[in-house]
Amino acid sequence: MDYRSIAKQVLENIGGKENIISAAHCATRLRLVIGDNGRCCKEKLEEIEGVKGVFEASGQLQIIFGTGVVNKVYEEFVSAAGITAASKEEVKQAAASKQNIFKRLIKTLGDVFVPIIPAIVASGLLMGLLEGLCNVFPDMANSGSYTIIHLFSNAAFVFLPILIAISAARVFGGNIFLGAVIGMIMIHTDLVNAWAVATADSVPTAQAWFGLYDIKLVGYQGHVIPVVIAVWFMCMLEKKLHKIVPEMIDLFVTPLVTVLATGYLTLTIFGPVFSWIENGVLSAVEYLITLPFGIGSCLAGAVYAPTVVAGVHHMYNALEAGLLSANGVNIWMPIATAANIAQGAAALALALKTKNQKLKALALPSSLSAFLGITEPAIFGVNLRFFKCFIAGCIGGACGALVAGVTGIGASAYGITGLFGYLITTDYTIQYTLVILVAAAVAFLLSWILFKEENIQAADTSVPAADASVQTASSSVKTEEGHTVYCPIKGEVIELKDVKDETFAGEVLGKGAAILPSEGKVYAPFAGKIETLFDTKHAIGIAGGDGMEVLIHIGINTVELGGKFYEAHVKEGEEVRAGQLLITFDKEQIQDAGYDITTPVIVTNTFDYEEVSMLKTGTADVLDKIIAVR
Repeated sequence: MDYRSIAKQVLENIGGKENIISAAHCATRLRLVIGDNGRCCKEKLEEIEGVKGVFEASGQLQIIFGTGVVNKVYEEFVSAAGITAASKEEVKQAAASKQNIFKRLIKTLGDVFVPIIPAIVASGLLMGLLEGLCNVFPDMANSGSYTIIHLFSNAAFVFLPILIAISAARVFGGNIFLGAVIGMIMIHTDLVNAWAVATADSVPTAQAWFGLYDIKLVGYQGHVIPVVIAVWFMCMLEKKLHKIVPEMIDLFVTPLVTVLATGYLTLTIFGPVFSWIENGVLSAVEYLITLPFGIGSCLAGAVYAPTVVAGVHHMYNALEAGLLSANGVNIWMPIATAANIAQGAAALALALKTKNQKLKALALPSSLSAFLGITEPAIFGVNLRFFKCFIAGCIGGACGALVAGVTGIGASAYGITGLFGYLITTDYTIQYTLVILVAAAVAFLLSWILFKEENIQAADTSVPAADASVQTASSSVKTEEGHTVYCPIKGEVIELKDVKDETFAGEVLGKGAAILPSEGKVYAPFAGKIETLFDTKHAIGIAGGDGMEVLIHIGINTVELGGKFYEAHVKEGEEVRAGQLLITFDKEQIQDAGYDITTPVIVTNTFDYEEVSMLKTGTADVLDKIIAVR
C-alpha cells in the first residue's frame, strides 16, 4: 500500500487539516475528532484502499484499517496534516468537549451508572431467583437460608447512594473515599430511613442556616441524582482547595473543609432540592408509561432505538436506577427489551430473505446478538443501511412496549434485556414472553415485506475497496493448506458475534473467536513474528511463516487505559514460539476500571483464505485448538 497516498486521501475527505481537532489511533482504527462533520465525506472515505469501515462513536470519527496498517497510515497522516500526535485520552477529551451540553450530561450519567451495573445485576438476579423459588417452594420463605440470601439480594439497593457516590467521585476526578463519606452521610443511621417515613410516628427536624428554615432529618434511600450532584460539588471543591491550600497543611485542611462544606450543603440544599426534582421526573416517567391503553410505553418503545443511534441511551441507566431505588420495580426494562428484540427480528428477516451471502453472514449473528440484549451490530451494521428495516424494528419495539405498558410488567434489576431478562422478571414470565413475541413478530413481518434485494448494491458500501485489495493479495497464499490458531489465553471461548463491540461482532476486521480470560496471561497462538505491539500493550499482532496474520485485542476500548495494567514480555519484530508468554495484564484492575476484558482473536487476513472457522466454544486451556484456517 501507498500509506502516504492513503493518508492524503483521508485528509482530503475529512475537510483538510484545518478541520482536525485531534488525532490518534488504536490497534485497528484511526480515531479523529473533526470540527465540522458536514465537510466529511464518509462514502469517499470508505472507497480508500485499505479502509474496512467508517463510523462515528462518542464524538469521534473512527476509520477502520486493521492492525499493521493503521499505525503506518497514522504516521503519514500526522506528517501530511502537520499536526502533533495526540494520546488516546486527549482525543477522548477533545471528542467530549465537542459534544453539546446535553450529550455531555448523558455521557457523564452513563460513566457514573454503567460501572455499578454488575452490583445491581447481582442483587437483581438474586432477588428474582429467590422470588421464583419461593413461588415453587412456599415454605422456603421461612428458612434461615432465605433470610441470609435475601440480605445479599437487597444490599446493593440499601447502600446504593454509597456505590453511586464512589463511582461519581471517580468520574469527576475526586477522592473516591471522600465520595463514599458523602454517600454515607446521606443514608446515615441518625437520619430517619426514607422508606420508613410513611410509618414513622414523627420526623425530627433541625434548623439550617442560622434558623432561616428547618429541614427534615430524613435519609436519601431511594434517590440517585442528589448523590451525583453532591459528589460533583465535592470534587470541584476538593480540586479547588488542592490548588489554593499550602501543601504542608493540604492533607488536613482539604478533606476537612470538603466534607464539612459538602455535607452541610447536601443535607440543607442539594438533597431537598434535587430529590424534589428527581421525584418529579420519576413521577412523570411513571405517568407516561402507565397512560391508559399503553400509549406512553408504546411511544417510549418507538423512540428507544433512535436514542441508541444518537448515543444518549445511557441516560436510561439513571432512570432505571431511580425507579428501582424508589419502588423496587424497574418498569423501563421491558420497554428496552421490546426495542432490542424488535431490531434483532428485523435483522433476522433480512438475513433469511437475502441471497447475498456476505450480508446474510453479517445479519444473522447480529440479530442473535440483539436477542441477547446487544443491539449495536444489528442497528449499525444492518438495519440502518437498509433504513426500512430499522423503521420496522422501531414499529415492532412500539408494539412490544405497548404490551409491556398494558400488562404492567417490571424487573428487579437493570443492565439486562432480551432473553436473559427472564432472570429478572420471574414474577411476569408470561407477560414478558408476550412482549418478546409481539415485538419480534411485528418487526420480522414488516422487515420481510419492506426489504428488497435490489437495494443491496446501493447500501453495501462497507468494504468496497478492501475486498479488491485482499483478492489481489490472496494469490500469494496457499489456501489449500490448513492452519490452526491455538488458544492464547486460558478462559472461555465465545463467538465473535457475542462481543459487545460492533466492529468485532460484525467481523469487520476478520473472522475468529473471542475469549473471556480466567487469568491475565497471553501466549503466542502459533510460532511466528511479532508484527505489531502497540505502546498501550492492549493489542498485539503476530504473523506466521505461512502468511497467516492474527490480532489479539485484550479487552474492549482498553486503549483508553494508556498501557496501565499491561506488561509486554516481547518486542516488535521478535520471533516467538507457540506458547511463549507475550503479555501479562491485571484483569481485576481492568474490570474495576469499568472495562470489558473480552479478548477477540482475529485472523486479520481472513479474505486470503477459503474458510476461517471456530473449532470449539466453552472452557479452553492455553494451546487448545480454537480456530481453523483453510
